[in-house]
Amino acid sequence: MLSNLNYNLQSFKKGPDYIDMSWLSLASKSNCYNLDFNTQTNSEIKNFFNLKKLDFNIIEGNKGLFDGVNESGQDDNSALSVLLEIPVLLIVDTEGITRGIAPLLQGYLNFNKKCNIQGVVLNKVKTDRHEDKLVNAVNNYTDIKVLGSIRKSKELLISERHLGLVPANEKKYAEKKINTVSKIISKSIDIKSFKKIGLNITNKTKKTVKKKNLINNLSGSKIKIGIFYDQSFGFYYKDDLERFKEYGADLVFINSFKDKNLPNVDGLFIGGGFPEIYAEKIEKNKTLIQDVKNFINSGLPVYAECGGLMYLTRSIKFKNKSFKMVGILPGRTTMSEKPIGRGYVKIETSAKHPWGLKKGLQVNAHEFHHADLTFSNKEKIQFAYKIKRGYGINGNADGFIYKKLLANFSHLRHTTKMPWIKYFINYVKESKND
Repeated sequence: MLSNLNYNLQSFKKGPDYIDMSWLSLASKSNCYNLDFNTQTNSEIKNFFNLKKLDFNIIEGNKGLFDGVNESGQDDNSALSVLLEIPVLLIVDTEGITRGIAPLLQGYLNFNKKCNIQGVVLNKVKTDRHEDKLVNAVNNYTDIKVLGSIRKSKELLISERHLGLVPANEKKYAEKKINTVSKIISKSIDIKSFKKIGLNITNKTKKTVKKKNLINNLSGSKIKIGIFYDQSFGFYYKDDLERFKEYGADLVFINSFKDKNLPNVDGLFIGGGFPEIYAEKIEKNKTLIQDVKNFINSGLPVYAECGGLMYLTRSIKFKNKSFKMVGILPGRTTMSEKPIGRGYVKIETSAKHPWGLKKGLQVNAHEFHHADLTFSNKEKIQFAYKIKRGYGINGNADGFIYKKLLANFSHLRHTTKMPWIKYFINYVKESKND
């Protein structure tokens, strides 16, 4: 809605989410960035937000306002709003509620008074009568402003699968869906009422904004990093992709079903996604699979995460059908109905880590996969990480090592504590000079 009003809009997502981020990027017509207490320090979050913010900034929370891992609330949505000194707009599911919304809102308002709750939008409202009862209860018992009322509608639903919403990058009708949702929300929100909380939302002439770099360009000799980016592989932090460029690497995007051969690159990065959904198409692209296998066997640097790791196993079994993959990792992937690894993880580097990281470094990351790996007992496997929290590859370790390949289920994010892109690019450069 706001992007259609020509605002210089910047969207953010709290937590390590990739899928919501893809929808927010498409809807806001610009990259969406993650703000995450698990991988970033408070100062990193503030500096990053201030670096990326524009005229109008929206942060989508995760879970409820006061829900987080830390029992004291140091990492929940309210803590982020306090840290960044930004107001909160509550979206409340009103199914089955009328007058009961008042004590619910009173609880939110009084639970953490440092949290600046400025307004509420009523969601899943059934009828005009239902709306009247809700608005009267809010106005009579609280000082919070009702900024809109959204009717329950099937048109607002977005398809889901085992990892949550279907990513926007694989939805042919994603833009059409976003336009439909935007029209409904525009009619459901009272734009004039936003003035009551200090937000003047009107159509305006959009100005071109030059984005600031996170760091200076550190390029020496240019290197090329091939990145699998398509409907199967789309789980990447946008600022991480920007980091590659800022550290002096050219990105070459690769489609796992359409590109028949690997381009001329110095290293590969195969991110997460849903290779199981498109396994049949991936399997048919035998020339690219063989090129990837040859690339790894020739001792060139490759980094793979989650779906990328699955792509490098011998096969992926999904819905009782098995599909051949690259076969470098000596195991077979079977997709489970229940999550195998889910949530925040803590991994510890071993002395075998190929990028030269010191032993014993504690790294915060996250994982979210339904993949169960079965290995041959004959294979001797080396790992880059010990699991301190989470599951990884086998519950004890993560980071499969073979020649110059590193593949793990844990998703890394480039931070001050773990500047993994710098390590990986240096590793690629050293390999190129060998």
